[in-house]
Amino acid sequence: MSSEQELLAALREGDAEAFAALFEAYSDRLFRVAVGVLGDEDEAEGVVQDTFLRLFESLDRFEGRSKLGTWLYRVAYNASLDRLRKRRPTRPIDDDPDEGELPAPAILVDWSHIPESLLDTAEAQAELEAAIAELPESLRSAFVLREIEGLSTRETAEVLEISEGAVKVRLHRARLLLRERLAGYFAERLPPSQSGT
Repeated sequence: MSSEQELLAALREGDAEAFAALFEAYSDRLFRVAVGVLGDEDEAEGVVQDTFLRLFESLDRFEGRSKLGTWLYRVAYNASLDRLRKRRPTRPIDDDPDEGELPAPAILVDWSHIPESLLDTAEAQAELEAAIAELPESLRSAFVLREIEGLSTRETAEVLEISEGAVKVRLHRARLLLRERLAGYFAERLPPSQSGT
């Protein structure tokens, strides 16, 4: 499809190839967002199905005020939050973590000296995924959308329905928490002169 308008027209006409192309382009991305929020692959699969079902129910009403991809992310994110609320009905989800200062790092690591070969290992990737999963939901969602899915700050703000400034604050806090969480792992694997300890 050469343009989003042509894609939408084809989808509205029930074009199976257009749907297949859209599903191929977004299903994995939406799945990663849902897993990032829910931490459960089975529920994330349900979110992807719900998102595409919602697309078909809403195609005639889709006005194009945002990109179709951004709209799909927002639907998947909101569907994930709905499932999370059903799972934990007594805990407010939208609360940001304490706005006080973040704790000073217990371990200092010179991140600029971490070799790429260490960052690219399966073990390091698993540590990073575990650290991301431990982030508070609001920080994790912003981090996954912006840093993993590659949405712009503006698109991330649109999906999360917050200001661009709030996205930047959440990203900053997420990065600081990830550094704190991963510092011990990397400090153990660097020579003493590079670990900062």
